[in-house]
Amino acid sequence: MWKTLRQKVWYWRGMIIAVPSVTAVLLGLRALGLLQALEFPVLDQFLLMRPQEAIDSRLVIVEINEADVQKVGHWSLTDAELARVLETIKQQKPAAIGLDLYRDLPVEPGRQTLTKLFTTTPNLIGVQKVASNSDSSPVNPPPVLKQRDQVGANDLPLDGDGKVRRGLFYLEDQKDETVFSFGFKLAELYLKKKGIEPELTPNNEIKLGAAVFPTFNANDGSYVGAEAGGYQVMLNYRGTRQQFQTITLTDVLEQKVPPNLMRDRIVLIGATAESLKDLFYVPYSSSLTAPKRMAGVIIHANLISQILSATLDERMPTLRTWSEPLEALWILGWATVGAILSWRQRYIGKPGIRPWNTVSVLVAGICLVTASYATFLQGWWIPVVPPFMALMGASIVITGYVARSAAEMRRTFGRYLTDEVVASLLETPSGLTLGGERRKVTILISDLRGFSAISESRPPEQVVTILNLYLGMMSDTVTRYNGTINEFIGDGIFVMFGAPIYREDDSERAVACAIAMQSAMAEVNRQNQQLGLPAIEMGIGINTGEVVVGNIGSQRRAKYTVIGNHVNLAARIESYTVGGQILISEGTFHDAGDLVQVDGHIQVEPKGIKEPIKLYNVSGIGGKHNLFLPEEKEEFVTLASAIPVRYTVLEGKHAVGTLFEGTLVSLSDKSAELRSDHFLTPLSNLKLNLPDLLQSDTELDDLYAKVLDKAATNPNCVRIRFTGMPIRFAGLAPEVSAALDQLRRST
Repeated sequence: MWKTLRQKVWYWRGMIIAVPSVTAVLLGLRALGLLQALEFPVLDQFLLMRPQEAIDSRLVIVEINEADVQKVGHWSLTDAELARVLETIKQQKPAAIGLDLYRDLPVEPGRQTLTKLFTTTPNLIGVQKVASNSDSSPVNPPPVLKQRDQVGANDLPLDGDGKVRRGLFYLEDQKDETVFSFGFKLAELYLKKKGIEPELTPNNEIKLGAAVFPTFNANDGSYVGAEAGGYQVMLNYRGTRQQFQTITLTDVLEQKVPPNLMRDRIVLIGATAESLKDLFYVPYSSSLTAPKRMAGVIIHANLISQILSATLDERMPTLRTWSEPLEALWILGWATVGAILSWRQRYIGKPGIRPWNTVSVLVAGICLVTASYATFLQGWWIPVVPPFMALMGASIVITGYVARSAAEMRRTFGRYLTDEVVASLLETPSGLTLGGERRKVTILISDLRGFSAISESRPPEQVVTILNLYLGMMSDTVTRYNGTINEFIGDGIFVMFGAPIYREDDSERAVACAIAMQSAMAEVNRQNQQLGLPAIEMGIGINTGEVVVGNIGSQRRAKYTVIGNHVNLAARIESYTVGGQILISEGTFHDAGDLVQVDGHIQVEPKGIKEPIKLYNVSGIGGKHNLFLPEEKEEFVTLASAIPVRYTVLEGKHAVGTLFEGTLVSLSDKSAELRSDHFLTPLSNLKLNLPDLLQSDTELDDLYAKVLDKAATNPNCVRIRFTGMPIRFAGLAPEVSAALDQLRRST
């Protein structure tokens, strides 16, 4: 039994760790109120998505908009003007009249007329502000209405984000006396005519007819420690201004009220004008839409409609919430769902991340949101953010746990092999088998120009610094384009595209990678300059063809690599490049497609290749990559006195044949034009020295150059590109550099 239990625990160990951990963290965050700000926008969005309800015909709002203020010509209304408005409304015999305007002081003329109207209108309710805070102070009610107990509080509780999501039935004033709210008193007047009066349940909850209005508690829903003074309820909004009948103040003053519009209805009088500043942010101001504000009189109308609809229409009295233990189980349940989906799909099956896992978790998240919205339509506010975070959090924890186990093994192999080779060895059944398969692969080989000369003239520590900086940045670039670095060959890099993982766009990505590598050389040289190290240049050759891919070697030692003539050809192509250049074969050019942009082509006869081949000089690639090499413009300066040189033609890296003489007749930063009686084949490599440039006994380093397939501007000359050392600063003996620079300035 214990053995079976231990096996079960081990089998589900990830879930046993993840589910309670994630749940505990989220319950802690919720208890601290840190999820409140995330849950409110979801509630607001649900309210916006809810189908619009019909207009509540039991209410009529007399709004005071900007046009009314301009029409009256002053604010506030005089007592005489207000009396006219109330008298016009009174003649329509409404069930109740709500005056949502502060009227604690007289505004002459007409005070006696208004006072008389107050005393003769028993169904008129005025307002006062009870609560005080840092932003506002209490406002007294009209004295006459206060004496007749015809006053309600128009206070509105604000949430932390400044929105009104709760309404008041009553609250306590500074004298600890109960003051019923403006909306509740008007609803009470209306219902009294229907024979319905408020009652208290055994739980001290207000009951109207069959509807019971549960009081709001400080931790209901996603609230944490909210101010719950008085008798508050969650507002179950009917809608915006469009869900109520409205008429303007001007229409009332000009006696343009339709007959019986207000008969037996609750009439509210209040400001909607921006300048009168009785506007509040409400849930209809979703974070996903532009912020909108609602007039206070509209909010009171929503509370009144909520009370009447619950009492007379059996509408939900208020948004109801679950108890805290039930919400905790809700969060725990979704954490369990997320853990199960990830654990079963990512661990128990084949290793590796499966798309279906992500899809299944997202589907579960959609189900969660849909279920919460469906319950919201039934009048329940069930948290969405904590369970959603539990679902995702448990999935992430499980994924991390599994990934960590796999990473430990991968880290061991990853120090010696690329990530993709490691994945092939670990996740493919035949990954460790010796042998190979024929496959189309794109080979990219890069090499630094003249690095041997730099190595000879620099301390080993500096050479290592240059190499590490260069190889590190190039490795990051290759990884970004899903290339596999097969090996570093001194200052060269051997990269494969298509092994171990074949992709349709291997050639395209190889070209894009090469351009990105050349672009990254600017940053490499910037860092070299900061360290006082010479600038370096790189050439890249690319070839695509069918090779043998696999584990080559013995049972004791093997290497994952590619073998074939196309590998050798890629190396040959690279040897034809100069610094900053990318040459690709016809196979790569045709395989990569029309996205590749080239700047001409050359015909070469590589050693070991029977027929001449065409190489393309890449200048950029379009499409999703959209990468281009900077256009290189060289300015040649014709020298007043030609520089005599001696040179030999290199075979590989060795000088062979005769020592020839010539002269440099013009120079640029990286190139020169050489005049010589000896015919030089384009793309030949030369070793040059300058025997007579300086009169001192200083020992001069040799220069290395490549003959370009470009016409020279001077007659009987060929254009050469310095490869061993650029003509100006990097790598040259200081005396030679200064002398050449002086020659250029003197011309």
